[in-house]
Amino acid sequence: RNSASVVKMHRTALALTAVLAVTSLAVSSAFVAPLASNGAFVGAGQAHKGIQAASLSRAHGALSGLSMKVFDWKKRDARAADPTVGVATEGEFGFLGNLSPAPGSQKKKTRKGRGISAGQGATCGFGMRGQKSRSGRPTRAGFEGGQMPLYRRLPKYVGRPMGPGHTKANYGLLKLSVLNKCDANSEVTYESALAAGHMTKLKISKGCSVIRGKQLVKVIGCNDADGEPVKLSTQGLTVKAHAFTASAVEQIQANGGKCVLLNPVTGADIEA
Repeated sequence: RNSASVVKMHRTALALTAVLAVTSLAVSSAFVAPLASNGAFVGAGQAHKGIQAASLSRAHGALSGLSMKVFDWKKRDARAADPTVGVATEGEFGFLGNLSPAPGSQKKKTRKGRGISAGQGATCGFGMRGQKSRSGRPTRAGFEGGQMPLYRRLPKYVGRPMGPGHTKANYGLLKLSVLNKCDANSEVTYESALAAGHMTKLKISKGCSVIRGKQLVKVIGCNDADGEPVKLSTQGLTVKAHAFTASAVEQIQANGGKCVLLNPVTGADIEA
């Protein structure tokens, strides 16, 4: 009786193995040689191309779905009613003229001090006590609680003033083209050229440009409209300014003129 049961179990296992083999063969044949629309089998190459096309279409659909997903809750209802909401299309002024911010990319700033329900009301994130919770600016810039601040810990360049009041001087420019409009053998300053209408008022507000109401002026060479250097033609000028370039000094002295430096503080002539 035991031997008969063993034989019966062996035959059942063989039958199941055969069924599984037939099933796997049918599935593989369906992938390798699927049926066409008219019921006929197609080749393996055409089946591979069909599988690639189907996978590409599914991937394209997935990407388009991801790109059109609206994260802004204010636009979800509009997106459900009109699928074109949030999709970049070519408008009246082209594709770039129809762009809009991505939904959810623009967030309103946090309004502080407008009620405790906002999360930043009452103390506005500054706490209840302490120096940093007081109104106004509690500490000056660079203050580190009494320890040695950074601007004092860093080494300084020797002989180079770096503190307040030691900024670079910005000069107003008096060009040689303006000197050509002046009369020969005359004394020329920024104020005289401005009064004669040879130049407009200098407007320089950055840096150390005005000292005690006096505009710092520098005489320089210049180019004409064609890009050629301007040659000084007026003879015998006495030009007074706070600074001169080497080319301007050379041309003024070559035409019998004189360059006089002015003290930037007092405005008096500096004796050579």
